[in-house]
Amino acid sequence: MSIMSNAKRVLAVAAAAAALFSMAACGSSSNDGSASGASSGGKVEVVASINQWGSVARDLGGEHVDVTAIMTKTNVEAHDYEPTAQDVAKVGAADVAVVNGADYDPWASKAVASTKATLVDAAEAGGVKEGDNPHVWFSAKVRSNTADAITAAYQKADPAHKGDYAKLNKDWHAKEDQLETKIKDASAKTKGMPYAATESVAWYLADDLGMEDATPKGYAQASANESEPTAADIKAFQEALKDGKSIRTLVLNTQEENSTTKQIVSAAKEGNVPTVELTEQMPKQYDDLLDWMDALVDDFADAAK
Repeated sequence: MSIMSNAKRVLAVAAAAAALFSMAACGSSSNDGSASGASSGGKVEVVASINQWGSVARDLGGEHVDVTAIMTKTNVEAHDYEPTAQDVAKVGAADVAVVNGADYDPWASKAVASTKATLVDAAEAGGVKEGDNPHVWFSAKVRSNTADAITAAYQKADPAHKGDYAKLNKDWHAKEDQLETKIKDASAKTKGMPYAATESVAWYLADDLGMEDATPKGYAQASANESEPTAADIKAFQEALKDGKSIRTLVLNTQEENSTTKQIVSAAKEGNVPTVELTEQMPKQYDDLLDWMDALVDDFADAAK
């Protein structure tokens, strides 16, 4: 995954924080929800850093919330994103803010800090720390814990509709439970199946499916360190794929395709190893995180046939 340079990130976050501080000084309120739109008859204003968490926020709020997702496209990673003035305004007006956390979207976490919004950090809700794999929306545990944290934030901001939020939470969990049942059923095919990935984007989902990460060590370490793999790392990956035995499925993040990943995909084809393609941000054909995960479970199960 590509990460913006430290200097670039610091400048982007500093700019957002400065603008938000200015807005907060001009008219923010306390963090107890007493000045929220909901308490004055309007909807709870919600901002999510990425569209997948925005979809969960909408499901859990129904007609009582107005949700804006800042990142909605698959051609830019959250790591590289620089907030605009419009983004700053959206965050500054929010009653509840949902971020991914685990240093995936630090610009969003920093921006929320100087506003009145109640912060929901998905990684934190799921017990994932900074330095751990940040792609936490692929984790059943994190999705479930984050949903409960969002509901609690809504009930705090808009206590008049506490019962409605509880019902929406129950409905959401029923759908998540169906997904987890599907994952359990699919694991009858995928459990113990060795896979390799050009990036560890879907690690949590593969783990929930009982799959074994067989990505060659050198390549995996280079990817984790955001560095280029050596020629020897790439060759080892290609050879492991070409034998068609030590790796049974290749996971490709199409959002970060390059000449190296093309070589790896070519080797997978030569070894008749199926490729599961996915993106880091939720694709535009989905407007619900659980529907996206459901489709990916099918893809992994098909690859295991």
